[in-house]
Amino acid sequence: MTEVPAGLTQDTLMGGRVVLRQPTDGFRAAIDPVLLAASVPATARDSVLEIGTGTGAAALCLARRVKGVRVTGLELQRDLVRLAGENAALNGLEAEVAIVFGDLLNPPPRLAPGGFDHVMANPPYLEAGSATLPEDAPRRMAVGEGAADLEAWVRFALAMVRPKGTITFIHRADRLDGLLTRLHGKAGEIVVFPLWPAVGKPAKRVLVRARRDIQTPTRVAPGLVLHAADGKFTAEADAVLRDGWGLVL
Repeated sequence: MTEVPAGLTQDTLMGGRVVLRQPTDGFRAAIDPVLLAASVPATARDSVLEIGTGTGAAALCLARRVKGVRVTGLELQRDLVRLAGENAALNGLEAEVAIVFGDLLNPPPRLAPGGFDHVMANPPYLEAGSATLPEDAPRRMAVGEGAADLEAWVRFALAMVRPKGTITFIHRADRLDGLLTRLHGKAGEIVVFPLWPAVGKPAKRVLVRARRDIQTPTRVAPGLVLHAADGKFTAEADAVLRDGWGLVL
């Protein structure tokens, strides 16, 4: 194991199954990318696109969980493109995970529309102009919408997935209506999967999965309770976050 460069920390996800180097300052991956990756119904030989891959956390978790899957991560920040690629190599997943530099508003030609079985994303959760954003640029880009708003993220995801393929987003629960509005008429078999912080507490995050060119009605799933009364993860959450289980939406 090589020495961790200055300015980075070396952390683990999925109970140590994934090693992740990420900047000490700025946006840092926690449980959201693990949950996102767990909700994608990919199988061996499927192709998956992650929009805004960052340091590669979700892409690596999915590649570790589903043997034989091929994941492409699109990232706008060049330093994160490089770091995500290094993380893929650090985990021995460079054959399964490829990181591409590019902007979803002007995607690189190598990303062919309709070329992926699944698309996943953890988009910036703050709507432009709705809140004071962090001062440091990397974190600001991660949490606050820029030129690409939620509509652009959804439009790009639908353009990149094959007919009847899935797109999966993890987002703030208070932006669920906006996400569903942008999917209306463009995708079906929509599943809303709440992530409950604890029993009796309102969800702060939701997973939303939809299929392109499908007309099946929307449904709300029971969701997942993350924490027990003692503050520890529930057994169900632990199975996903530490043991690498998938989520059935």
